[in-house]
Amino acid sequence: MCQGRLFDDLPSPWEEDDRAEELVATVVFPAGAPGEYDYTVPEALREHVEPGRRVRTPLGRGNRLAVGYCVRLGFRAAGRRRLKPIHDVVDRRGLLSPAMLRLTTWIADEYLCPLGQVLDAVVPAGVRAQAGTRTTTVLSLAPEIVGRLDKLDVPAKQAEVLRALAAAGKPLTPGQLAKAAGCTSSPIAALRGKGLIHADADRVHADREAEPAVDRERHLVLNPDQQAALDTILAAVNAPRHETILIHGVTGSGKTEVYIQAIQEVIHFGRQAIVLVPEISLTPQTLARFRSRFDRVAVLHSHLTDAERHWHWQQIADGRVQVVVGARSAIFAPTPHLGLIVLDEEHESTFKQESAPRYHARDVAIARAAAEKIPLVLGSATPSLESWHRAKTGEFTLREMPRRVLDRPMPHVGTIDLREQVHQRHSRGAISRQLHAAMDHALTSGGQVILLLNRRGYSTHIQCPACGHVVRCPECEIALTHHRTEQIALCHYCDFEVPAPTECPQCAFLGIRYSGTGTQRLEAEVKARFPGVECLRMDADTMRARGSHQQALDAFREGTARILLGTQMIAKGLDFPNVTLVGVINADIALHLPDFRAAERTFHLVTQVAGRTGRGEKGGRVLVQTLSPEHPAIQAAIRHDYAAFAAGELPLRKMLSYPPFTRMIRLVIRGPREETAGEFAGHVAGLLREALKRHEAHARVLGPAPAPFAKLRGNYRFQIQAQGEDREKLRLAARDATAELNPPESIQWIVDVDPLDML
Repeated sequence: MCQGRLFDDLPSPWEEDDRAEELVATVVFPAGAPGEYDYTVPEALREHVEPGRRVRTPLGRGNRLAVGYCVRLGFRAAGRRRLKPIHDVVDRRGLLSPAMLRLTTWIADEYLCPLGQVLDAVVPAGVRAQAGTRTTTVLSLAPEIVGRLDKLDVPAKQAEVLRALAAAGKPLTPGQLAKAAGCTSSPIAALRGKGLIHADADRVHADREAEPAVDRERHLVLNPDQQAALDTILAAVNAPRHETILIHGVTGSGKTEVYIQAIQEVIHFGRQAIVLVPEISLTPQTLARFRSRFDRVAVLHSHLTDAERHWHWQQIADGRVQVVVGARSAIFAPTPHLGLIVLDEEHESTFKQESAPRYHARDVAIARAAAEKIPLVLGSATPSLESWHRAKTGEFTLREMPRRVLDRPMPHVGTIDLREQVHQRHSRGAISRQLHAAMDHALTSGGQVILLLNRRGYSTHIQCPACGHVVRCPECEIALTHHRTEQIALCHYCDFEVPAPTECPQCAFLGIRYSGTGTQRLEAEVKARFPGVECLRMDADTMRARGSHQQALDAFREGTARILLGTQMIAKGLDFPNVTLVGVINADIALHLPDFRAAERTFHLVTQVAGRTGRGEKGGRVLVQTLSPEHPAIQAAIRHDYAAFAAGELPLRKMLSYPPFTRMIRLVIRGPREETAGEFAGHVAGLLREALKRHEAHARVLGPAPAPFAKLRGNYRFQIQAQGEDREKLRLAARDATAELNPPESIQWIVDVDPLDML
């Protein structure tokens, strides 16, 4: 009897198989717990757990509940090491598609960053917090009546409600359903009572005002250069295949119109496009241009509120958006039907993220476009030397657009040798006599003027002429900048500030000297020289308020302001046909920095700001003030000759084993004690050299050495630089060298793959 009862209790073979396997979720956490962790999925949560959703799980010995991302699901045999169960599911719907999970895994591997940290960077905080939503009742058709509404015996008003709900294709709030059906709440309540409509609780977005109507524009007629570029893009779109196409078009050559007409073809096939721009200041103008040509355009950039970003994100994910326009992070837009990616001004350093994960949007765009088998278009008047080299070696397809639209001439560019101003004792201000005369002529002729000075503040240097003391930041050991409006001396790196000194802090000498020119001082000089002429300043100090970029650019476009001065944010992509003069106040600011890209950045900046003029019928000219008029980068920029610049710069890069001929990884070690940080940096450099030998990587390791900015925010900084031709071996060696690092207390380190910031 007992024996029979024993066998009666045994499960059938198929039941035994069910019990022998359990569903396991692999979870990664954004912070504090690197690596992957496996959890069992309770039966009650099986329908809700999926890769791309966040889950709440017990973590550590104390089993504190932590939120992580489910990245994988699988079955394993029961009876092995016991796993903790998932506690609950955080998200009602997935935040990341399978394709985006694959892309983020690539980013984590490529840029040596934990996957959880990458996922938290990809999904905006407003999306994670469901900002701008509220819990409310949503209504949907009962499953048993779907597809047979015509057979139901209900009053006419109730039938109209059912048809409206079916036509919506998604759950509606009672208010939305009443509006769609043109009825009161009574027939809706009656249908709920009959069980024909089901009610659930869900989070929905607050009602938003409709976007203001925009005058629609027709396609412009393309010139032969534009048409050739468009044909190349459309060939890849229609194939369909992945291809990276570099459009090298001079400023004003009509690259944006090519993008728009290519996107029109993509939308014709029911697909979506992502357009990346480097600066928030460009986004309003670009957005207006695209909204005049397309019905549904979304925008993603850092000046949005969390609620706005969440709303746009949801619209994109639902497939209701044709074009996504945004800055760097818009490359992660959750487009379900992506057909084309455009990255405008591809040379810009703002496409590189300077905090973990330290990705470059251009390289992420290449990886995403390749994975989704779609074309990527890179556009620039001054391509990065990395992209130019890849195009010249056949990795990218190169299309040249060497002429401006309507065959308008490129602006004449002249240099003003500031050394002569000093010798002739005419250097009373930032604006030379020649530039002042040119500004006066442009303004009296009805034109507008742009002045570029890539340095904020009023005075950039505060020094005592008696004892030589320089007022520096105690946390960064960098000279403080005088901001006259606030009467403070400010550090632009850590925001340390003190009242502007009236005497030397060292020797109490009253004649302390404020020297160097920032945008505040330039603004004061312009207003003194041209009284009654409205002047507008755009820099990080004036553009903090929400919508400030749009307001400033509108004022300049409408002619309310006649002179626009500012930092590099005014140098790129802006189109003002009435600008007849551009002045570069000091072209040498970045030219002699300890950075192998210093000449390239100077060439880019001068060429780009020069392109802001000569776009209208009045033509234009550019004056570049410099102490180095003979420098090859300056000479190439004033001739609008990118090919000459590249031909001169690339051999130097090759000789010194710098990108694009090698790949680079930079490690920075920082800490409050200089000796400790230096010793640990030496230890890391030794580990890196050993790892490079194990991987048989032929690479050069420089350092450790003090970083160019040796102290920032109270920490002493040391850098290690590894350069080699084999990117994969270099990356693997860096990963191995840093995998088990155990730094002393208060010592921090970062690893930057393909760094752009070398300071």
